[in-house]
Amino acid sequence: MSIESFQVQPIGEISAPFKEKFGIPRQPNLCTIKSRILLNGPDMSLDCLEGIEQHSHIWVLFQFHQNVRNGWKPKVRPPRLGGNDKLGVLATRSSFRPNGIGMSVVKLAGIDVVEGVPNVLVEGLDLVDGTPVVDIKPYVPYADAVVDARSELAQEPPAEALVVEYSEQARLQITQLSSQYPELATLIQQVLQQDPRPSYKKSKLDEKIYGIRLYNLNIRWRVTYDICHVISIAQEKD
Repeated sequence: MSIESFQVQPIGEISAPFKEKFGIPRQPNLCTIKSRILLNGPDMSLDCLEGIEQHSHIWVLFQFHQNVRNGWKPKVRPPRLGGNDKLGVLATRSSFRPNGIGMSVVKLAGIDVVEGVPNVLVEGLDLVDGTPVVDIKPYVPYADAVVDARSELAQEPPAEALVVEYSEQARLQITQLSSQYPELATLIQQVLQQDPRPSYKKSKLDEKIYGIRLYNLNIRWRVTYDICHVISIAQEKD
């Protein structure tokens, strides 16, 4: 039997505080901040979501659209192996994949309509803003939760690598932005404590000042030993 190619039409896109790949949690549910799935694809309506509230969690299938143009390789370097050893791409959750398709299970937090577009509100999403969504499916515990499953590569969640501390300037800026971004402090904490730097940086003295874009903010920070120092939070111009 021959294998025929086919096209996938996105049903919507992600609206999330993560504006670039750097700093996004490496797996779902490591960050509890809310995001939205905007169902703005063809023929999408509230009818498509009828009954979804009967499920506490959903699967979100999406495309790693920023990686597709770069292609893929049969072997990749998983971060869990320190970025040095290689495994087959199909034995990992690498975002550089043959068809660029990913899937995340997240908590369903609500449904609403914004400017005529159905929105699915979720918690724990690990995707960059604007990611195309190709499908949504309910998470069914009896079928999807395999209690005796094992993973020798990633059996346990990653340890919280860094203690996050704030400069006086950063604390003041968080306070000033709290009405506009009430979850900002939690988001910064959950993102930076996972140490988003490349693996090879973590065992060396690192004097570099990094920046992460969250919402329309640029968060500048650096790491000294096991402490992440948040230096400043600047609002970007439109």
